[in-house]
Amino acid sequence: MEVLFTLPGEVGPVSVVGDFNGWDPLAHPMQLGDDGRYRVAVAVPQGEAFAFRYLGDGGRWFDDEGAEEYDHRGAVFRVPTPKRRAVPAAKPRVAAGKSAR
Repeated sequence: MEVLFTLPGEVGPVSVVGDFNGWDPLAHPMQLGDDGRYRVAVAVPQGEAFAFRYLGDGGRWFDDEGAEEYDHRGAVFRVPTPKRRAVPAAKPRVAAGKSAR
C-alpha cells in the first residue's frame, strides 16, 4: 500500500522518517509541488503500524499534527488490512435424477 504524506510549504525542506525506512533522513525527502505543498509517497506493508516524524531544515524534528496516535518515537500510523468480502456458501450440486437431502 502507498501512503501519501503531505505538509504545507511553509515548513521548508523536509523528509519523512520512520520505521518504514529505518529512520533514514535521506530515504524519503519530500518534494515541493506546484500547489505549494510538500509531499512524498511511501510504500508500506498492509496491516502494520509505523512510527514516524518529520525532519526539517537545520535538524528540526516535528510530529504530524493530524496523527491520531503517538508513542515515544513520534506519530503512529496504522496501515489497514483490506477487508475480505463475505462469499456466499455454494449450493450443493445434485446429480441428474437424484435429490439432495
